[in-house]
Amino acid sequence: MGNREDLLAGARRCLEEKGWGRTTVRDIATASGVSMAAIGYHFGSREALLNAALVEAMDEWGHKVGAALSALDGAGDADEPSAERFETMWAQLIGSINEHRTLWLANLEALVQAEYSPELREQLVAGQREGRRGMAAQLTGRPEEELAEGEVRAVGSVQLALLLGVMAQWLNDPRAAPSAADVLEGLRAITTRFGLAG
Repeated sequence: MGNREDLLAGARRCLEEKGWGRTTVRDIATASGVSMAAIGYHFGSREALLNAALVEAMDEWGHKVGAALSALDGAGDADEPSAERFETMWAQLIGSINEHRTLWLANLEALVQAEYSPELREQLVAGQREGRRGMAAQLTGRPEEELAEGEVRAVGSVQLALLLGVMAQWLNDPRAAPSAADVLEGLRAITTRFGLAG
């Protein structure tokens, strides 16, 4: 690997071990085995390097989760969605939150930092758009390119909102956070209460 790749790998390790706010230039240089000056040369700033490392890590996470959920589709009849499949999907998502806890915490820190960094905001917005489209495709069982924007906005945005809310609960209070079965039961109760089923 070159210095740029080493810096990205080191920054990613720091994000996973220390989080966004506690990672220093020295931490990244030590983790990557590259000089502190190389951060400025290759990325311009610590923040830009952490942005790039976080976006890379979240993109990789998205592909891993997508592959795991696609494997679930292969295990049964993808044309026949069921409550069991939905619950299994949520179990996979919750498992990923627990497995990549520090990465999710870094993502939340980045959301706050995006208020002060237009570049980071653009990267996070692009990731959210891609995530919404992928989630909508997963839930509808149709290829991403066949989905209308309104469908992506509705289905994908609601799933993303659920994911972020469930994630925040698992990060703050895992003993009381909703399980996959709780998510399913909660959606059933809401749709029944407001006559949204069917």
